[in-house]
Amino acid sequence: MNTDFIGTGWAFPTGVAATGGIALVRGDTELVQAMRLILSTYPGERPMRPDFGCRLRDFVFRAGTLDTVAELTAEVRRALLRWEPRVDVVNVEVKPSEDDPSVLYIEITYRPKDTNDHRNLVFPFYTIPDDPESDY
Repeated sequence: MNTDFIGTGWAFPTGVAATGGIALVRGDTELVQAMRLILSTYPGERPMRPDFGCRLRDFVFRAGTLDTVAELTAEVRRALLRWEPRVDVVNVEVKPSEDDPSVLYIEITYRPKDTNDHRNLVFPFYTIPDDPESDY
């Protein structure tokens, strides 16, 4: 399988390689780090690319209802389709954690363009649920 089109990029977070240069990543590691960066960046954080990112923070204080899950799924798909042209997003599924109601797992099934190599990325998303015992 030829994945030369993926290229090489700086590791995220940035670091120093064993040779003393900038740490680089290639192949699937490059794609996973790029997608995590898209999901972790809120639009407006990058002054030279104000539209770059995903509006996940808009969902932090929302309850894990079916409407929230549907909107969150659509936002993740929209951001990845726009900002990561090297992959085909096959499916995005948001699942609540069985152990912690404040965690939603965003499972992204993707494949590098022009390949039939399906991959998964699970991105944990943390919410701040309402506290029924709070006086606020």
